[in-house]
Amino acid sequence: MSEKSEPVVRRIAAVPTAAGLATRLAVAELNRRGTDPGPLLARVGLSAVTLDQGRRIDVRSQIEFLELAAHAVGDDFFGLTLAEQFDLRELGMLYYVAASSHCLGDALRRLQRYARLANEALIAKLHKGSVFRLELSYANVPRHLDRQQMESFALILVRLCRQLVGQKISPLGASFVHHRSGDLRRVRHLLGCDVWFDSKTDDLRFDPALLDRPIASEDSFLNRLMVETCENAMAVRPTNVSPFRTMIENTIAPLLPHSEATALKVSRSLGLSERTFARRLASEGLSFGAVLDELRRDLAVRYLEEPGLQISQIAWLLGFHQPSAFSHAARRWTGKTPSQYRRGLSRRLS
Repeated sequence: MSEKSEPVVRRIAAVPTAAGLATRLAVAELNRRGTDPGPLLARVGLSAVTLDQGRRIDVRSQIEFLELAAHAVGDDFFGLTLAEQFDLRELGMLYYVAASSHCLGDALRRLQRYARLANEALIAKLHKGSVFRLELSYANVPRHLDRQQMESFALILVRLCRQLVGQKISPLGASFVHHRSGDLRRVRHLLGCDVWFDSKTDDLRFDPALLDRPIASEDSFLNRLMVETCENAMAVRPTNVSPFRTMIENTIAPLLPHSEATALKVSRSLGLSERTFARRLASEGLSFGAVLDELRRDLAVRYLEEPGLQISQIAWLLGFHQPSAFSHAARRWTGKTPSQYRRGLSRRLS
């Protein structure tokens, strides 16, 4: 078999934009650590000039840059590092519309509505019940490519809640779709709760009683002004409708480790009959099998870059019942076994 070229993670056109705060914080952190951010910015199509001018940037580029920066400084939880100490007022309109609200529940409802002003890919949903759940998800961006940005969002939200009510409140628990292994004490310490990875959703869970906590900085006059400002800003932002393929990928990804990534399961999760789902796929020139296979390929490349993950673990994370099935798929994708591909990565990085 001839050796295939290294797989390239697909880029999806017309992705949403972000204000770029995480990227600017990352650049500052890289400079502080004596690492030149210029080459990393260039690799994702960004420049220092763009950031200095305060222009919005491609969300996908921000996700890629945060991952590159994490590798460059050897900080696997780089997103948490960025979210840990910056002045929350740098969130701009989002901070002030939340901080001027009457109670924490009102503030979170404002954030649910206006989150896309900061990041057009981010969807925040509040779920009330015996446990209050703040769910985060992406539209128009493949969720499986990200770790740093989502973890950063979670810690920013927890820090914001604490600052608004003036107490070190903590979630009851936190879940993330992506995989993590190894020492997780830092993320648990920062969020103040148990944290689960390889989950079906990204969310933070709180005691519902916290929603009624008053906000010390409540200012009804300022809040009216900020709501009006946010509404005006929303009116001029483009409405992003998630491409169907991305919706499918973001539904499949958390199902893989549970061996539940079937067309029936995904179609039901999207609120479609299996027949309608198949017709929609066909109309866009897609097949469920091809989408599933290419998603597994993208994730395999990501996981093989993590030396702490055993090949058998990666097979499980990708939904393969046997490591041999993963090995066969890897040969088809790359012309190499997983072990051979990983050794090739080690040689390039050494």
